[in-house]
Amino acid sequence: MSVGVLDVGCFSAHLVVVERDLLRPLVSHKVRLRLDRELDSEGFISRDGIASLCAAVLTARKKAGDTPFLPFATSSVRDSANVDEVMRKVYRRTGVELKVLSGKEEARLSYTAARHWFGWSAGPMVVLDVGGGTVELAVGSGAEPERAVSLPLGARTLTRAGLTVQDMRAEVQDRIAEAFPRDESARAVGCSKVFEQLARLAGARSGTYAPRQLRLKDLEKWIPRLAKLSVRERAALPGISRHRAQQSLAGAVVAEALMRVSGHDVVDISPWSTKEGLLLDLVERSRGRRESAA
Repeated sequence: MSVGVLDVGCFSAHLVVVERDLLRPLVSHKVRLRLDRELDSEGFISRDGIASLCAAVLTARKKAGDTPFLPFATSSVRDSANVDEVMRKVYRRTGVELKVLSGKEEARLSYTAARHWFGWSAGPMVVLDVGGGTVELAVGSGAEPERAVSLPLGARTLTRAGLTVQDMRAEVQDRIAEAFPRDESARAVGCSKVFEQLARLAGARSGTYAPRQLRLKDLEKWIPRLAKLSVRERAALPGISRHRAQQSLAGAVVAEALMRVSGHDVVDISPWSTKEGLLLDLVERSRGRRESAA
């Protein structure tokens, strides 16, 4: 049985349908969104933003065919001031009921994804996930995290706040330190586009299967460079995509704070995150239903 997930984020709506192997999806279709441009100063998603979201969901529904998929929206929709209106209009226009995951659940799913990617031999792990609206942290040594935390300190959130690098560092480090205990013994894993792009910027190879790391010393060198560059100049750098260039500085500052507070000079990069964690959950449930039926 195939299962699917529609991941509705700030920059895209990504439909992935798999049977058993996440590395060989039956369908992988992405529709670009720019919800960051459709948020006003009070956090309301505009009519145009809702319309583009509905169009993306309709496209995903057509691509999925008869395969059921779980549609979920991340913080760009979940934390919008008119989230109820957005969800209602999407359902009325598309027939698809968007789900929202809590930040803590996103942290759990990122941990699940990282655990499956690196395997049991990785030992205890602390999983760090920098999103646009929030950051998620989870730590554990088993299949499920022993602690999972979400904080409203994402790259887009801090960029919109207009803070200086110094103020961002103080704000982020203090809040993370209050919410999450330092654990230097666990293996640090970075799960998000932010960590992937920063690792690429610092010289790591591209590609899903390439072992990649991000080192704190490299990040410390790049933050002042990013601060001096315009958004257009950042977008020309290796690893920094055009639509994420504006918030790339804030993303780097948050990643640095996470590494400092958790006590790690090196982070291993996982290409799997929330979406893959949710797919893994759905595959397991599907397998359980088949075994029960047998």
